[in-house]
Amino acid sequence: MIKGQGLKCSKSKVERKMREMGIRAKTKRKYKATTDSNHKLPVSENLLNRNFTPIAPNIAWGADITYVWTEEGWLYLAVVLDLFSRKIVGWSIQDHMRSELVTDALLMAQKRQKPLKGLILHSDRGSQYASGDYRKLIQNFGMLQSMSRKGDCWDNAPVESFFHTLKTEHVFLEKLKTKSEAKSSIFEWIEVFYNRQRIHSSLKYKAPECYESEFYLKNVA
Repeated sequence: MIKGQGLKCSKSKVERKMREMGIRAKTKRKYKATTDSNHKLPVSENLLNRNFTPIAPNIAWGADITYVWTEEGWLYLAVVLDLFSRKIVGWSIQDHMRSELVTDALLMAQKRQKPLKGLILHSDRGSQYASGDYRKLIQNFGMLQSMSRKGDCWDNAPVESFFHTLKTEHVFLEKLKTKSEAKSSIFEWIEVFYNRQRIHSSLKYKAPECYESEFYLKNVA
């Protein structure tokens, strides 16, 4: 935020000012694995190969699933993230982990972005991403499926980073009583805050929507 405003300030000075104002950094929690790759379904090769910096939007997307706890029980969030802008282009939140969870997220992403054929869609080897329904959808959209190596979360690091941000900056700070409340809260955080307001140092201190829009203004006549 400070660098984004063009101000120079050392890390130690920020820490001192935070202590003086009684402000603490948001805490981290441990990563929890969500992938069930113990299945006999076919898997795809790792086409992405950790190339997390495409030169334009809608060249490569990352997809994954995480858990969200509420007092009514677990919810499951599937997202599709554009690796160029770090924008969440599609997402779905349900109380199950059937293949519809990930196909719904992909359908939203396709409708929203309308990418050209040849886009690389990367995920882990979870059974939802290896399912026939998901593969058929990818084929119909003219996308190329890519999957992480077995047990290697670093192959999908940008999406893991997004989940970390979601949990530490929002979910862990809220007491989500009902599933309905959690769905509304996460919708607002993703669409109102994360995509449109949350700045990223890797995006020259811009929010994903702004970074994507500026690309099109500069490169599309």
